Amino acid sequence: MAHLHRAGMSPSKIDLLDAWVPTQPWFEGPPRSEGADDEGLRSVAAFRFDDPAGEVGVETIIVATADGVQLQVPLTYRDAPLPGADAHLVGTTEHSVLGTRWVYDGTADPVWAAALATAVLTGGTQAEAWFEVDGERQVREPNSTVVGSGSPGTPVPDVDRLTVDQVEGRTVVTGAAVRIVVARVLGRHDAGALASTGGHTGDHGVEVLTGTWTGHDQPETLAVVLTA
Repeated sequence: MAHLHRAGMSPSKIDLLDAWVPTQPWFEGPPRSEGADDEGLRSVAAFRFDDPAGEVGVETIIVATADGVQLQVPLTYRDAPLPGADAHLVGTTEHSVLGTRWVYDGTADPVWAAALATAVLTGGTQAEAWFEVDGERQVREPNSTVVGSGSPGTPVPDVDRLTVDQVEGRTVVTGAAVRIVVARVLGRHDAGALASTGGHTGDHGVEVLTGTWTGHDQPETLAVVLTA
């Protein structure tokens, strides 16, 4: 379960993404006019996975550009810099409860990769999110649902020594024994296309993460996981 705080963040998540996402090679959207406040990104939906250690926040936000293109943005939230990941830092923010948080592109964070691979390979879903109100847990109604195609009990390979590559609206994350391909621009790539991007052959197993969210009831392919 993901414990959320009723707290403020400065800058906000969407402000961080509004500055960072348009600089990425997978971004598709209209050029931003100087001083135009209504042309930024809009948050559409979000889902979280658990970090078993309870130290890193793991969230994926789906945003829409001014012309309606939907983009998938995995993020991690840390209480200290991730060594060797300066190139993947989205920014820092002040959380009114937790203090300074370092926000990273999740695809470069081993905690995100392990959480995603676990959900996909074992047929898992997003974490249940909750607040504490007057000493009692209050579950937040989700605005999205994701599910992996794998089976419970499937072994999950170690996810470490990550390399990250960008390929035409997709991000390829390669670890020692697993490869993850993430659809950045949604609605363009089915599971077969993502697997092909990841170098799928008959020697690899492939499992898929699909999702639905408010206003998008048809299951959408979000990512695939290839194992040897």
